[in-house]
Amino acid sequence: MAGENEFFRPIREIEQRRVVSCSADDALVDIVGRMREMSISCVVVVDGTHPTAILTDRDLRNKVIAAGRDPAGLRVRDVMSAPVITIGEDDVLYEALYRMSRHGIHRLVVVDRKGALAGIVTVTDLLRLQAHSPHQLVLDIEKAESIDALRELHQRIQQLIVHLAGTGIAIRDTVKLIANLNDQVLIRLIDLLRRDRYPDLTTDFAFVVMGSEGRGEQTLSTDQDNAILYADSVQGEALARLEAFSNELIDALISIGVPPCPGGIMARNPAWRRSLTAWKRELTQWLSTPTPDNVMTGSMFMDLRPLYGRRELADTLREHALHYMSHEQGFLVRMAQNMVNFAPPLGWFGRIKVEKSGERRGEVDLKKAGIFAITDGIKALAMEARRLDGSTHDRMEALVEAGVLKPEQIADLRAAFDFLVRMRLRGQVEALRAGRKPGNYIALDQLNAMQQGELRLALEGVASFQAFIQQHFKLQLLRN
Repeated sequence: MAGENEFFRPIREIEQRRVVSCSADDALVDIVGRMREMSISCVVVVDGTHPTAILTDRDLRNKVIAAGRDPAGLRVRDVMSAPVITIGEDDVLYEALYRMSRHGIHRLVVVDRKGALAGIVTVTDLLRLQAHSPHQLVLDIEKAESIDALRELHQRIQQLIVHLAGTGIAIRDTVKLIANLNDQVLIRLIDLLRRDRYPDLTTDFAFVVMGSEGRGEQTLSTDQDNAILYADSVQGEALARLEAFSNELIDALISIGVPPCPGGIMARNPAWRRSLTAWKRELTQWLSTPTPDNVMTGSMFMDLRPLYGRRELADTLREHALHYMSHEQGFLVRMAQNMVNFAPPLGWFGRIKVEKSGERRGEVDLKKAGIFAITDGIKALAMEARRLDGSTHDRMEALVEAGVLKPEQIADLRAAFDFLVRMRLRGQVEALRAGRKPGNYIALDQLNAMQQGELRLALEGVASFQAFIQQHFKLQLLRN
């Protein structure tokens, strides 16, 4: 297929052949001056014709500016990164993406068959070249004529994300890509089922997704969280057909490779398939009786996003919930309290605490460590402010516009959130490559010193946000 063929083009067809090089003994200020004059972000360090290291703008920021060193007395060898990661001209795009992902870098030095410097290739070059590949996937999904075809396409989506993970794409864009492609598979599946098996199916319903899928923040490990809302007028035979359709739809999703929800939060479960009036009653019950289970379920439900069918049914239900909470904040307060209970795993002197035993020994659960606290804390504020649309990023921006949070708060929180989600995706990709089931964990010893420092800062940011939530919702006054 056209989109897949791009992954097997030789590097020689896409490399940049005009590369600036230098010697390790060159004065750093001279090379930095050349970089500034030529508006380039890196210089390849060579020994004769063979590349041995690379000097990047990141090296300058981290090893000179951040360290407070005087560049006047430095040589390139004092700052450069070695050994340099290379790729051959005859290697393919797939291999370039894999190496960038594996090493967490944004560029590769290209060498010829004798090992001499031939060019350079960056993640921007690769993405610009194959930017139509996700688009091609969407086109292939739209043309899919069977569940078997959708199963293959779901696998291609997983492969694409594995290829792209760690290559410098913003994590916000990565999770959007995952969510968008998964949406397209689900929509096409519904279309096929309606066409081939349920041409008589009522149109008075909405299929909604919730949780991370509802927020458009999926990673590789996301299972199903979905429901069906139907108009009160759907009864009798029409309702029976909708029930049969729901069962077949979820079974087909599982066969494609989308894991079932362990808690049964799927449209084939009668508890997650109700009329609008019945859903209003159920939602009111959750909101008015904020037990721990109701808080968890209700919070997840408030991420609902209509993926197929009558959007106004979902909009009406959400408005019903927001109207209730504008008069009674007990649910929001309990939701905030639950979020605060997930304390970041930080010990004395900022030490990161890991699992002490079992198969997860030495690992950190990134969802419990901070991702959940951020998503649910932002959600609680967004529910209170009636700014619930979109992703966690969208909600953060809406809360700044509403004056609930300050721009500097959001900047720090966004950085913490993005880092945690990026590390979770990295852990999931590494698990897949090792033949293990992806989850929310990452081994602390897989992170270098700088990454461990970033993780510590992210967890400290989560703790600071929890303190803000505690004060905002006056949790110190809450009686347990």
